[in-house]
Amino acid sequence: MGEAWINLAYLLAAVLFIVGLKGLAHPRTAVRGNQLGALGMLIAVVATLAHRQILSFELIIAGIVVGALVGAVLALKVPMTAMPQMVALLNGFGGGASALVAGASLVEANLPEVRASVPMLQLSLASAASGIIGAVTFWGSLVAFAKLQGIVGDNPIPIRSLHYFNGLLLLVAIGLGVMLALEPSQMGYYWALVAVASVVGLLLVFPIGGADMPVVIALLNSYSGLAASATGFVLNNNALIITGSLVGASGIILTTIMCRAMNRSLRNVLFGVWVPAEAGPKAEEVYGGRVKATSPEEVAMLLEGARYVVIVPGYGMAVSQAQHAVRDLMQALEAQGTRVEFAIHPVAGRMPGHMNVLLAEADVPYDKLKEMDEINPRFEQVDVAIVIGANDVVNPLARTDPNSPIAGMPILDVDKAKSVVVIKRSLSPGFAGIPNPLFAMDNTLMLFMDARQGVQEILAALKAK
Repeated sequence: MGEAWINLAYLLAAVLFIVGLKGLAHPRTAVRGNQLGALGMLIAVVATLAHRQILSFELIIAGIVVGALVGAVLALKVPMTAMPQMVALLNGFGGGASALVAGASLVEANLPEVRASVPMLQLSLASAASGIIGAVTFWGSLVAFAKLQGIVGDNPIPIRSLHYFNGLLLLVAIGLGVMLALEPSQMGYYWALVAVASVVGLLLVFPIGGADMPVVIALLNSYSGLAASATGFVLNNNALIITGSLVGASGIILTTIMCRAMNRSLRNVLFGVWVPAEAGPKAEEVYGGRVKATSPEEVAMLLEGARYVVIVPGYGMAVSQAQHAVRDLMQALEAQGTRVEFAIHPVAGRMPGHMNVLLAEADVPYDKLKEMDEINPRFEQVDVAIVIGANDVVNPLARTDPNSPIAGMPILDVDKAKSVVVIKRSLSPGFAGIPNPLFAMDNTLMLFMDARQGVQEILAALKAK
C-alpha cells in the first residue's frame, strides 16, 4: 500500500477512535461507540501490517479470527462481577506488549544493516519511556487483578516510607534510560530499566486497598495508553501515537473524576491508605441497641404504599449478581404506579461505571440511572431508599465527622429519605473500615440477607399482596 493510503487509513482510524470515545460518554450510545472504536482499531492494524509487508494477508486474517474468537469466549464466559479483573488484565497486556515491542525494536535497530538508517536517539529515548511505563503498567495491573480476584488480600497495607523507595527506584530506571540513550547498543540497560520499573509497578499497587481500586484501574488504563503512545514513537507509527494519547488522556480525566468523587488527591490514593481513625466511634457505640432488623414481608408492605423509590446499588449487588432481581423489583413497583430511579455513586463497585454496566446488562433503562449530583437534591422527597450492598458511599460520617477517613467524601444522601431499607448480610464495615451510622438511624431498617435472595423475597411478598 502507498504511503498516502496508509496515512489516510490512520486518519480514518483516528476519527473513529475520537467518535467512539464520544459515544462512550453516554450509556445510550456506548455500544455504538465501542463498535466504532473496534472498527478503527481493525483498520489501523490491517493498514500497519500491510504497510510493513511483514505478513501475508492470509496470516493477518488468521490472526484477526483467532483474536476475535478469544475475545468472544472471554466476553461470554467472564461474569460481569469479574469485569474489573478483566479490565485490569487488559491494561496489563497493553503495557507488557509495549515494553516487549520497544525492546524488540531496539534489538532490530542495533543490527549492522539497519543501524545507520535509524534515528537512534529518538528510538532509545522512546524505548526507555515505553519500557518504564509498560513495565509499571503490566506488573501493577497483575497486582490489581490479584487483589480483585481475591488471590491476595485487598485490604490497604500501610508501609512507611515505601513511596520514597519507589521514587528512588523510578530515578534509577530513568537513569538507566539516559544511559541507554547514550549507548543504544547496550541492551542490558534496557532490560535493567524494565526490571527496576517492574518492581516499582508491584510496590506501587500492592499497598493500595480495595476502596481505591476504581481509581487505580483508571490510572493503569492511562498508563497503558501512554506506553502505547511511546511505542508509537519507537515504530514511527502515527496511529499508535494518536491512539495511545487518546487512551492516556481519557484515563487521566477519568482518574481525576474518580478522585473528586472520593474527595481525595491522586497522591493520597497512590501513597496513602484509608485507615480508621483511632479516636473515631466504635461499632458497638454506633449500633448498640439501635439497629432495627426487618423482614421481606415488612419491606413489601412499606413499598406497597410508596410513591417514589430510589435504589442505591453497591458492590454487594455485584457479588450476589442481583441486578436481574433488582430489575424485576423495579418493574413490579412501576406496575403499581411507583416512580423508581437508581442513584449511582461514581466509585460504587470495583471499577468506574461498574453499577452502570451491571444494570445495563439487566436491561434497566438508561434514563433511570441518576448521577449523584442529580439525585441528591431529591432524596427528601423519596418515600423509600433501598440500599443494596453499598456502605461507604452512603455513610453520613463523611459529612459529620471531620476526623473520619472519609471526611469530605461526596456521598449519596440516602439518610434524608423518609424511609431507608439496607439489604446487607451483616453490619461489617466497608473498605474504609469504619461503622456506618445510617444503619442505626430511626428511619432505617436492616434486612440481613444476601442481596439477590433479599430482593427476590421482597418481590415475592409484594406480588402476594
